[in-house]
Amino acid sequence: MTIDPHGPGAPVGAPEPSEQPVTGRDPEYAHLDAPLRAYAALGPDAPERAALRALLADGFRPVVRHVAARYRHRGEPVEDLEQVGAIGLLNALDRFDPGQGTAFLAYAVPTITGEIRRHFRDRTWSVRVPRRLKDMQTRMAAAQDELAVRLGRAPRVSELAAHLGIAREEVIDILQAQDSYRADSLDRITGAADTPLGAIVGALDTDLDAVDARESLRPALQSLPERERTILMLRFFGNQTQTQIAAQVGLSQMHVSRLLARSLATLRARLAAGALDDPAGAPSGASTVTFRV
Repeated sequence: MTIDPHGPGAPVGAPEPSEQPVTGRDPEYAHLDAPLRAYAALGPDAPERAALRALLADGFRPVVRHVAARYRHRGEPVEDLEQVGAIGLLNALDRFDPGQGTAFLAYAVPTITGEIRRHFRDRTWSVRVPRRLKDMQTRMAAAQDELAVRLGRAPRVSELAAHLGIAREEVIDILQAQDSYRADSLDRITGAADTPLGAIVGALDTDLDAVDARESLRPALQSLPERERTILMLRFFGNQTQTQIAAQVGLSQMHVSRLLARSLATLRARLAAGALDDPAGAPSGASTVTFRV
């Protein structure tokens, strides 16, 4: 059955089917309808093709920005993603056929999105990863989010495998591949001092030198009476003054000072005794631990 668009049931002023906007329903881009039709009708060597292409690329630029913004938290500068998306837009312009009956925006958005996804898949992996594992990243991320909401915790490997319908070993491979996704920049600023990451990578960690001393100190602390141990903890780990400690434990400040001095002398003696008993195995610095009362 054929319906005449200009028959009795047609609204007055209804456009011809060929006049339906090929850009889509968004009125923001209606002014690009005629240039888009003209561009699609041109041959590849038409002299006016380049000018029309530039006009359309500029007119549809907000679409590129909108799509790129979806990926702004993925570690890539948005400006770079917009450049990649612009390539997808040009591909969409070159391949679009109004005669297929699909609106341009419905065709362009997936094309732009695909170009940006390929950029993430192919260019931001710091270690070569099989394409199959790259392609599974989006599904894995979605599965992790969905199961975390459903379970109220991070999903286990077995749960991810069952959800995705793949083997546990493949889940492990995909999760390990995530660590190869992006290398960190040595120029990235770290900490409050605005220090580049490259300035501290491989630097001497002074805290490591104190690890052995702390481990030697642990049993010596445990051997002290509970009250003395509490006072030491409040002073050196709680950063409280002797006056504050005195008020908390119900002693005078002078009494707290004497207990601190006695406890520290006991600790030094026991650490020194341990070093003498086993000079080869004693940690460096174990007998020279310094406390400031």
